[in-house]
Amino acid sequence: MKLIDEQALLDMTLGSTILGSGGGGDPHVGMLLARDAIRKHGPVPLVDLEEVPDDANIVFIAGIGAPGVLIEKLPRAAEYERVLQELERFTGQRYDYVCPAEAGGLNAVTPFACAAPSGVPVIDADGMGRAFPKLEMVTPTLYGGKATPFVMLDEHGNTMFAETATNAWAEDYARAGVLASGANAAMALYPMTGAEAKQRLVRGALTTASDIGRAIREAREQHVNPVQAVLDQQDGVLLFTGKVQSVQRQNKDGWTIGEATMVGLDAFEGQDFVMYFQNENLAATRNGEFVATTPDLIMAMELDSGEPIPSEVIRYGYRVAVIGLPADAHWRTPAGVEISGPRRFGYDTDFRAVEEIAG
Repeated sequence: MKLIDEQALLDMTLGSTILGSGGGGDPHVGMLLARDAIRKHGPVPLVDLEEVPDDANIVFIAGIGAPGVLIEKLPRAAEYERVLQELERFTGQRYDYVCPAEAGGLNAVTPFACAAPSGVPVIDADGMGRAFPKLEMVTPTLYGGKATPFVMLDEHGNTMFAETATNAWAEDYARAGVLASGANAAMALYPMTGAEAKQRLVRGALTTASDIGRAIREAREQHVNPVQAVLDQQDGVLLFTGKVQSVQRQNKDGWTIGEATMVGLDAFEGQDFVMYFQNENLAATRNGEFVATTPDLIMAMELDSGEPIPSEVIRYGYRVAVIGLPADAHWRTPAGVEISGPRRFGYDTDFRAVEEIAG
């Protein structure tokens, strides 16, 4: 176990932007919520999954909505302070630990905004090892885990409780609810035991986020290439370097959906590149051919500083390096590809590992 204080949040926040694969919401916003909760209630324990008793009760904490909405409509601390209490009221069950549903984007750090006032630790694991746009796209689904009972709170004082037949239905009901409330809400979902978590979750996900953030920070301090530092640490692939020529983006059906088109620089001069996103970057083509698809991670970074560029803020004129990182092993199984691969999002291509097709 280690204590997460304000300083420890910073590297985690930066690294979680990379793991967001363009989505997950702005982690800086989540960091501000978590930082304020830690200032008020004290540092939060971060525990290794192996330290968790098998009979402990665990639940994911996450925000849901369209990242593009968060630019103008920030989430509030009040919903994260109450969401665990509301789930306990609904279920009559005490929860001993909280855990991020995804280690990418805002949802990597919002569990700390819940844990600090609730007095519970955060587990160093998650259900994705990245970010995905749909609730059922978590590793517990691969093992029969249930998204419900869940609770969702919005800024208007509404509380939505649900039990659903499938995790896909949980996504549909939650998406309809968050659309009605303005595309921004807090959730507690996927209750599980410690024994189930040890089988189902991506271990060390928050440590991975911290390691990535530290690699970028140290590269900047040493005046070396932060993009290359991330590629080296995470066994990633450079997909493209170029300049953003155009971005088409809209907030639709509770997601931020669009594409960014780029022209090549340096070794990629004369080539073109398109990155497609639905909250997260889901596919990328170079000269019309797929070079990366979900479930592998696709992320744009500012070419000189290495600053990660989420899908809701990428715009004309950015000079970027686009990197591909291998997904956690859970997602590269047939079952993982079935629920999170490119065909699930309507792309007419089979999944191939980014390191195999991007050369």
